[in-house]
Amino acid sequence: MIVEAEKKINVHTETPQLPLQIKHIAPMKTAPQMIKIQVKDFQFYYGPVRALHGITMDILEKTVVGIIGPSGCGKSTYLRSFNRMNDVIAFTRYEGQILIDNKNIFDKNLDVVDLRRHVGMVFQKSNPFPKSIFENVAYGLKINDVKDKAFIEQKVEASLKAAAIWDEVKDRMHKSAFTLSGGQQQRLCIARALAVEPQILLLDEPASALDPIATAKIEELIHELKKSYTILIVTHNMQQAARVSDYTAFFMLGELVEYDDTSKIFTNPSHKMTEDYVTGRFG
Repeated sequence: MIVEAEKKINVHTETPQLPLQIKHIAPMKTAPQMIKIQVKDFQFYYGPVRALHGITMDILEKTVVGIIGPSGCGKSTYLRSFNRMNDVIAFTRYEGQILIDNKNIFDKNLDVVDLRRHVGMVFQKSNPFPKSIFENVAYGLKINDVKDKAFIEQKVEASLKAAAIWDEVKDRMHKSAFTLSGGQQQRLCIARALAVEPQILLLDEPASALDPIATAKIEELIHELKKSYTILIVTHNMQQAARVSDYTAFFMLGELVEYDDTSKIFTNPSHKMTEDYVTGRFG
């Protein structure tokens, strides 16, 4: 069953082609899935510039949400909002709410370090630490005061297995992470994020720098990980979004234009702008 989105359109003279302030509720299925994330009228500013305009959407647990749109439309800003990575940028501010498990992540009493343990992030360019493969994965555990060596070893192995790279590295755990290929480094970074037991994974163009074989492995991994995690992925690759996402959100100029089942977005979108983008007419 699809819950119809309420649409309120204001026409701005500077961007008359864009239907602004469209409110979206998650496309709900009949499966007994819980809402993991609620975004309520969220707006984000870089100084006086508003980068995100009144975003409202619900995200179901253990699903993959693809975030698509042309460069500069606010995708990465939106993704970084979920673990407050934007906090490190000067002169930024927000309005509205993002709730994870009904808790506002912008609450003044919230522990941001704890938030980032629960909301892991993997960036566009793989960024392994200048340490061994083992130490890369163990790092998050150690800085969180985990001292049990047997537990750390068990968790490192489990995380590498979950990231589908254990068989490739088990015999060289104490070699530098930089000896791995680009695709292996990206899966190592995913293992590092998994080691601290997050509930949500944010993937910002995780395969954009990889060859087709490594990209396929990352996509296969995403299909496996969604059994245990809620995943948001920013991608410019329309085919990738269609392959890995359960739901897709299309952004344009900081607006959420359309958010629906991925199959509907790519075969029967509700908005002409969405159709034009996914069919390659612009972007």
